[in-house]
Amino acid sequence: MTQSYHRGAGLREVTGGGGRLEERFSSLNVAMELTILSLFVLLAFGSSHAKVEEENPEFWRSQAQKSLQSVLDRKLNTNVAKNILFFLGDGMGITTYTAARILKGQLQNQTGEETVMTMDTFPSVGLAKTYSVDFQIPDSAATATAYLCGVKTNLNVIGVNAAARNGICKTQKGNEVTSILKWAKDAGKSVGIVTTTRVQHATPATSYAHSASRKWYSDADLPESAKRDGCTDIASQLIKNVDIDVIIGGGRKYMTPRGTKDPEYPRDYSSRGKRKDGRNLINEWTKMKTGKVARYVWNKTDFNAVDPETTDYLMALFEPGDLRFEMDRDPNMDPSIVETTEKAIRILQKNPKGFFLLVEGGRIDQAHHDGRAYMALHEAVAFDNAIAKGLELTSEHETLTVVMADHSHPLSFNGFPFRGQSILGKSPLWATDMLPYTTLMYGNGPGRKGIDGTRPDIRKVDTKTKDYVQLSAVPMQSTTHSGEDVAVLARGPMAHIFQGVQEQNYIAHAMAYASCVGANLRHCQGLTGPPVVKTTFTDQENGVEAARSSAALLCSLLSVLLVLTVLM
Repeated sequence: MTQSYHRGAGLREVTGGGGRLEERFSSLNVAMELTILSLFVLLAFGSSHAKVEEENPEFWRSQAQKSLQSVLDRKLNTNVAKNILFFLGDGMGITTYTAARILKGQLQNQTGEETVMTMDTFPSVGLAKTYSVDFQIPDSAATATAYLCGVKTNLNVIGVNAAARNGICKTQKGNEVTSILKWAKDAGKSVGIVTTTRVQHATPATSYAHSASRKWYSDADLPESAKRDGCTDIASQLIKNVDIDVIIGGGRKYMTPRGTKDPEYPRDYSSRGKRKDGRNLINEWTKMKTGKVARYVWNKTDFNAVDPETTDYLMALFEPGDLRFEMDRDPNMDPSIVETTEKAIRILQKNPKGFFLLVEGGRIDQAHHDGRAYMALHEAVAFDNAIAKGLELTSEHETLTVVMADHSHPLSFNGFPFRGQSILGKSPLWATDMLPYTTLMYGNGPGRKGIDGTRPDIRKVDTKTKDYVQLSAVPMQSTTHSGEDVAVLARGPMAHIFQGVQEQNYIAHAMAYASCVGANLRHCQGLTGPPVVKTTFTDQENGVEAARSSAALLCSLLSVLLVLTVLM
């Protein structure tokens, strides 16, 4: 077979087998030329949309000098944190953070890029490495165990160390690790969890439960082997392990006996109680609070009627499972994350010793899994509004506020969109197949819709709707997580110790140090030197270490033999 190339004609000739096949690349050349031309047009047209003051270099110099002076004027806050507000944006990676900032501004009729989110005002910024012990890219269970319990662990397990194995109850025993929520409670502080998911979901569950599987929501989810080996479900641990003052989220169906009709959706069988053991954990929780003012509510009317000044305990479960997305939420039935955050703080802050509150924007992650950037970004905007409410209700002098994500998603922010163009829109610069693409896309997920190597034509598709599923490169039923570092933002007492690039499990220890809870109390004792650390091993651990040493010795011997074999 012979090949000859005629570059000027954009033609390749392939000869062989008694025939000649001619393939023309003229359409590709035209596409490339149009792409280059479009880029020049974009540069010319885009620059004309700059604000007048932004064309003046003094605008940028003055802005930078003001920012510089504000940084120079900062004073380190070395107080002991009476309160800890910990905001966790599930799946809120850097790309989501940036895109949400633009959306928030555009919702306020701004161009968006220059918007200052509440999160942007935090003076101390760091990065956290998210990998788990067994996987390069983690899930929310492994990450929660890291940033809440201070110990990295394996995928799919919560509140246990890496010696535990996913789904194997026997490995859970003796490997439990406690969270900063419990450390705070043991120190006499009030504690609470607020989430937009079910309260038995990975992030909130890790604050109080220990489980070899994050999926063991109720006893109906426990395999028979786990029951025989003595493991208990996450919902039952919610009312047993830690005396939590405020519990707000979803998850009613995991708390009631099988077949119990849901008060909001009595005709929906999937919303009915799941428990096989016949227990009503909501009633049990109420009875446990004898002598205290404990309120259980499941709708906004009753929620609004809860007086924080006279309420000691609150359990508010607004859905059978996860809460609705912010854009689907019925404001007459379910409060917003801003409202639930405010209620929780007002109840908890009555304690003169302070409080620890975990607030999770959990459905950012779930929207990403569905490939719905619209929903994910609106969840992130609502999350930022909740952070603003938290700052409004507390004093930076005594309250450490930390904001971070647990992991990211493969969301890309690409193309050359104009300044102020909708973050949910399409890039004006088309691809070489002469078709448009959205500014936000996923590396994998349910949005892969190509057929025979072609992409769908979205020229007439409205990509700014809540149900639009972004295009993805690789077909997956659910978008996966991604493994890049996540941002850690802090303000208040000891916020500066959250700067730098740290392992994710560092976060729990830093929060505990700042508030003098847990094992390291040096901050409230006025000590800053390194603590004396004593490492002891149990017989089992000694056995493991011995096994590891033997394995290492065996590997060394095999390596020597391999080298000798090669040399011979």
